[in-house]
Amino acid sequence: MQTPEARRENIIAYVLGAIQFAHILDFVIMMPLGPMLMREFSITPSKFGILVSSYTFAAGIANFLASLVADRFERKTILQICFAGFILGTLFCALAPNYETLLIARIVAGTFGGVLNAVVFALIADLISIERRGAATGIVMSAFSVSSVIGVPTGLALAEWFNWHAPFIFIVIIGLAFWLLAHLMIPKIGNAGTASSPRETLQNFWQVMIEKKHVYGFLLTSLLGFGIFMIIPFLSPSMVKNVKILETDLKYVYLVGGAATIFSARFIGKLCDRLGPFRVFSVVMLISFIPILAITHLGPSPLWLLLTFSTMFMMTGSGRFIPAMTLLGLMVNPKKRGTFMGLENAFRQLASGFSSMLAGLILYESANGELMNFNILGYIAVVTTLMAWFFARYVARVSGIK
Repeated sequence: MQTPEARRENIIAYVLGAIQFAHILDFVIMMPLGPMLMREFSITPSKFGILVSSYTFAAGIANFLASLVADRFERKTILQICFAGFILGTLFCALAPNYETLLIARIVAGTFGGVLNAVVFALIADLISIERRGAATGIVMSAFSVSSVIGVPTGLALAEWFNWHAPFIFIVIIGLAFWLLAHLMIPKIGNAGTASSPRETLQNFWQVMIEKKHVYGFLLTSLLGFGIFMIIPFLSPSMVKNVKILETDLKYVYLVGGAATIFSARFIGKLCDRLGPFRVFSVVMLISFIPILAITHLGPSPLWLLLTFSTMFMMTGSGRFIPAMTLLGLMVNPKKRGTFMGLENAFRQLASGFSSMLAGLILYESANGELMNFNILGYIAVVTTLMAWFFARYVARVSGIK
């Protein structure tokens, strides 16, 4: 039977997961809308890559700037301000009449959404006790799964029934509901720092950024983000163009994969608490190579085969971040957590944005419409993930974590 404290922490974790659901859905909905947007705006893979990376670049830059003052303000207040800005940016996406306007709207949404993501993970470490932090991280990370099961199929159905604007309107509506939920359920924690001079602020910021174990933590998640975002933005276009499934079947990819990751994320989170995050990271990382290489080499295939590998890809792709983020939450000093999480998110988002843009340049369409060089992206993802493992090992060792 759960203690009152455990029940309270569960409620907080689920509310933070709801916020993460809205943020993640806003980001991931762009991928399955890729074929529709490329056709609607008559854009190349590289231009679509810019559309995706604009969000992550904006998020990275905003996090970098926000981390300068992240520990000087009460975190619930920052959460609500950023969530409101994110909802407004998503509304601009819903109203965008052309490619250029949508690009600007994605930058606005990314600016607030990126900081929101960092605040959510900082709040997990602030409000959840250490023995339940892995499980809570799994709950929040499962927002990706729920967005795949419920959000993406709903968004794609709305796009099919109406147009590509409709999914963003849906996100605005649920975002307003979740903002109110956060206002009611997330406690203030009184972590606002004392005022300091600009010089002291910059000195503290610099110290957090250059501390060796912090640098290794930044490299760990940045490399994971770089590798996975070589593939994710072009996953749906490759399924339509290379694997030859129908656009209307894309919803099943996200439905099945998301349903599986709802369970895998919770399971991986609990394993982190039981076996240690580094051990779990190592195992999930090795398993992830199978779907990465398979899905980037698939030619025309039956839907069941695609669903097998795409589901594994989603389970392990998101699953690697659960032990990685748990490691970082255990490593960093609570007094530096806001600044660290802001910087971590900034570097990871910038790495992901650069990765998406680079992937768009590596890919090209053949005469028959196939995406060429997609296999190269798989090789890059494997190599960068292997590099991330060495940094994870260092972080675990200096933090005394198994």
